Amino acid sequence: GKTIEGVKLGRKLFYDPRLSKNNTISCSSCHLSFNGFTHTDHALSHGINDSIGHRNSPVLINLAWGKSFMWDGGVNRLDVQALAPITHPAEMGSDLNEVIAKLSKTEEYPRLFKRTYGNTEITGEKLLKAIAQFQLTLVSADSKYDKMKAGDIEFTAQEQRGYRTFQTNCASCHAEPLFTNAGFANNGLAIDTTLNDFGRMGITGNSYDSLLFKVPTLRNIEFSKPYMHDGRFRKLSEVLNHYNHEIIQSATLDEKLKKNILMSSNEKVDFIAFLLTLSDKEFLFNPDFSFPQN
Repeated sequence: GKTIEGVKLGRKLFYDPRLSKNNTISCSSCHLSFNGFTHTDHALSHGINDSIGHRNSPVLINLAWGKSFMWDGGVNRLDVQALAPITHPAEMGSDLNEVIAKLSKTEEYPRLFKRTYGNTEITGEKLLKAIAQFQLTLVSADSKYDKMKAGDIEFTAQEQRGYRTFQTNCASCHAEPLFTNAGFANNGLAIDTTLNDFGRMGITGNSYDSLLFKVPTLRNIEFSKPYMHDGRFRKLSEVLNHYNHEIIQSATLDEKLKKNILMSSNEKVDFIAFLLTLSDKEFLFNPDFSFPQN
């Protein structure tokens, strides 16, 4: 059971604020299990010394199928992803050597690393791998939608209507069953002039990527507000209004959004009823994912 031990170690690390420079911020500070592993009370991530990052923390759901990570796809391997927040000055503000030195001095970590890897030496690679192993267990596949697909239950007429609207208008980007196509898109948001975040272009330097952000999963969306890369929308209704009549035309706007997605107020209500079928309480309240008691 190396993997079981690895997951256990990763879970402990995920909840440990010692990964940050001043021992105040853990991964879980921005990724709370009962919010689908994102933060809930603010639009942008808060880090050490009350600093504020420039993006909303993404949910951690079904990462095993992810092809790239972060809103701009800046990291393409889960087992190195944690490096970014650990070293980001506005997030955890530390560096790997500092974290390793700190954990090596503790009583429990050398023991746990030995249990997982066969020796007490703590390395960056082992640490990041363990966190990734825990993150890979964060699978959400037991929502009402999943039960409907399995033929165990039926949608209400309202959920069914919302599902049809979804399939017509949204499923090409938020592809089932993961509810993302793992791609990047400009979804017509007006640029936030304070953050001036051009998304993927910051990584690739390519103007075709201007204002492109990762297509997020819609699973557990009821619990993961606020929405968009900068958390500008607090309600699902605001998100629908955006697609209804607020899309900004620009050179890189996604082809499929060149025309607004028109929905009547009844259709919006049905649509939200469908989105709520993507909530997975078993996942959100799974004791295996919460703060480790021992």
